[in-house]
Amino acid sequence: MERKEFKAESKRLLDLMINSIYTHKEIFLRELISNASDAIDKMYFTTLTDTSIGLSKSDFFIEIKADKDAKALTIIDNGTGMDKEELENNLGVIAQSGSLAFKQDNETEDIDIIGQFGVGFYSAFMVAKKVEVKTKKYGSDTAFIWVSEGADGYTIEECQKDSFGTEITLTLKDDTEDEKYSEYAETWKIRTLVKKYSDYIRYPIKTLTSHRHLKDGTGTDDVPAEYDEHFELETLNSMIPIWRKNKNELTAEDYNNYYKEHFFDYTDPLLYIHKKTEGTVSYDSLLYIPAKAPMDFYSKEFEKGLQLFSSGVMIMEHCKELLPDHFSFVRGLVDSQDLSLNISREMLQQDRQVKTIAKSIEKTIKTELKKLLENDRAKYEEFWKVFGLQIKFGVYNGYGMNKDALQDLLLFYSSFEKKYVSLDEYIERCKEDQKYIYYAAAESLSRADALPQTELLKDKGIEILYLTENVDEFAIQMLREYKDKQFKSVSSGDLELSDIDKEGAEETKKLEEDNKDFLAEITKALAGKVQETKLTNKLKSHPVCISNEGQVSIEMEKTFAKMPTDGDVVKASKILELNPDHPVFGKLKTLYDTDKDKLSDYANILYSQALLVEGVPLEDPLAYSDLVFKILV
Repeated sequence: MERKEFKAESKRLLDLMINSIYTHKEIFLRELISNASDAIDKMYFTTLTDTSIGLSKSDFFIEIKADKDAKALTIIDNGTGMDKEELENNLGVIAQSGSLAFKQDNETEDIDIIGQFGVGFYSAFMVAKKVEVKTKKYGSDTAFIWVSEGADGYTIEECQKDSFGTEITLTLKDDTEDEKYSEYAETWKIRTLVKKYSDYIRYPIKTLTSHRHLKDGTGTDDVPAEYDEHFELETLNSMIPIWRKNKNELTAEDYNNYYKEHFFDYTDPLLYIHKKTEGTVSYDSLLYIPAKAPMDFYSKEFEKGLQLFSSGVMIMEHCKELLPDHFSFVRGLVDSQDLSLNISREMLQQDRQVKTIAKSIEKTIKTELKKLLENDRAKYEEFWKVFGLQIKFGVYNGYGMNKDALQDLLLFYSSFEKKYVSLDEYIERCKEDQKYIYYAAAESLSRADALPQTELLKDKGIEILYLTENVDEFAIQMLREYKDKQFKSVSSGDLELSDIDKEGAEETKKLEEDNKDFLAEITKALAGKVQETKLTNKLKSHPVCISNEGQVSIEMEKTFAKMPTDGDVVKASKILELNPDHPVFGKLKTLYDTDKDKLSDYANILYSQALLVEGVPLEDPLAYSDLVFKILV
């Protein structure tokens, strides 16, 4: 028996691969099963051209034998097998793939070969201290065994093997504190790994499984339980992926059960999307929108991404590149035969292919959500309550780069019938010559509905959108407009209501001019707290309100105040607006003529009350309390 050395470059690659290329040791079984599947593919292809072989597709299988006592694992296939030369070429030279060569020799045939890089076999050394490959090529009378204990080299010699095919036996490493290698000889572990990575290999993967049955007449109050045990070869994989079946073969229950079983949710998904896409990169996809957000969805621990399969073999559990952040709630998978993978099959080799799929996936999700909005409003509103925040964040994120794609998915609670409306629905109900889409921002629906600034708009029958989440105004400002109508906050310093209440606007403007010195005195009394004081016709029952100018609103100021900062908090540029028709205005005018000190106290109380109505905490509650007590005595 002659010991042979790996070539120098192969020894370096073997060491690198065992220690660096693969992320998880458990994928060794995926690689060996994929290689066995490739060998069977080659044999099956031979049966199609040589009918004398007498084998059909149902005769092929992969068997996994586990020996707990010997801490050994054997993977058996009845594929084409290898002769001595092929053993030398395929196993003696790392990264030389017999599967790739076979595919290249048969380029005119539609042959789906999983392993094409020739390194997957060596992942066995991540868990095994010794690997034996016993193989017999179809049509040959001689079998060979290849044995290696790692980078030191290998031996090849003749052996006895009755049938063609290959048996790979791994002698597992000894357990350590960090790794329990002996688990790989446990049936439950084998079952778990096959289900996770190789469930859709097209040939049955079998293992000998123990079954226990209660003996008749035992297990009663009088007779202790006794069991008979027998072993059966049990198929572990389902072989045909649900996403490769025709839609008319599947029911909603089939899709829902698959989702709950594979994505560990106890509720049915809100929506499923099953699609076959052909083009530059062809792929099958099965996507789900959950009915509820995962518990860790808004935490750093949440992993977005779709499962990525290549020819039915799972390559990545969370391929985050396939989903944009605004659709990160989508669960599901993509399966493509066209992906260029790196040698470990755990990373993608060409970003272009992934970007092509990701762009198509994003478009598909958007289209299906739009259909849901149009055809099943109740279900869409369920979706919106759970994931609407993510869509609004998508509008704002990246300086609005996705706003055009997402804006027609937006819903906002509205003053119209107190329910959710889309921007299209708002536009359809706009008053004639209405220039703006009006909105009120507050921390709750009740507070937004009660804002003093909404009074005139409600009186004129103008619909108002209520924005109650921190991201809302940021998203609205990123949109700027929708179908030629700009967004305007009811707290804006100038609502430009001349088209709505032309007579009132003109009267207020004239009255403001007549009282400019009085208004200037109020501004002076507030000592820099407001930019100016003005009269308004937007109020009806309330005496005063706070408005703002510029990009930062009152609600934005409140949001910024909650954020950690080393410097000054971003402030809104505030305007104090007075209602000239309210009795308080007359009282202020009297104080202006008779007692400017008391006018200053009244002005500061009104300002503080306006802030409280807006939900803004007072910087100095004690000072406000003292002023109230002062005017009471």
